[in-house]
This record gives sequence, structure tokens and C-alpha cells, in this order.
Amino acid sequence: QVQLVESGGALVQPGGSLTLSCTHSGFDVNYAALGWFRQVPGKEREGVACIHGGEDTTYYKDFAQGRFTISKDNSKHTIYLQMTDLRTEDTAVYYCGRTYAGSYWNMVPRRWTDWGPGTPVTVSS
Repeated sequence: QVQLVESGGALVQPGGSLTLSCTHSGFDVNYAALGWFRQVPGKEREGVACIHGGEDTTYYKDFAQGRFTISKDNSKHTIYLQMTDLRTEDTAVYYCGRTYAGSYWNMVPRRWTDWGPGTPVTVSS
């Protein structure tokens, strides 16, 4: 019954910005953690940023710190990922994930229980 659907993926030029959205349902967001992950073909899925559903605690992977911002609007059942200064290496399919609030800050993919289908982001000139 848990559902997550990403949107907003697009083709963006290097240095550009893009904001992704993920709408969610089927669980109480206040007792969950939500996050953004990304995956490139041939590589493992990696965490980008995450946020506690009931609090505003956020965590970022090093490559995302300072460039990406995760946020949420619980009234809209949506989380966002604002990306700036995009680089070609940011090209990937971006996924929205959910897990139970607890040990989530390190964003180990196997610990996350639910995923959206992903939205592709391509950074190219």
C-alpha cells in the first residue's frame, strides 16, 4: 500500500538547476524517513539526501552537500530535491525511498523498504 512516485526529471545543461518531487502515500510520514537516491547503469544505487518525516533533520552525502537541498511538505505528501550547479556526473535515475525512522542517516539502500519507479536526470550540453 506504500506508494512513492517521482517526477521532475529532465535534460539540464551543466551548471543548471532542477527540482525533483516525490509524492507519497500509504504510511504515516511522521514515523518514517524519506530519501533521494540515484543510480547509474552498471553502478550501485547510492544515497543522495534524506529527511525525517516528522522532524526536519536532514543528511547529505558528500557530493550533494552544498549543491542539493532536500525538503518536504507533509500537507502535500511530497518531498523535494532541489539540485543546483548540476554536473555531468549527476546524470542518473533518481529514486525516492522510504524506511522506518531510526537508523537512516547513512542511506544504505538495502535498509530502505520502499521505492518509487524513478525519474531520469540527464546533465549534458
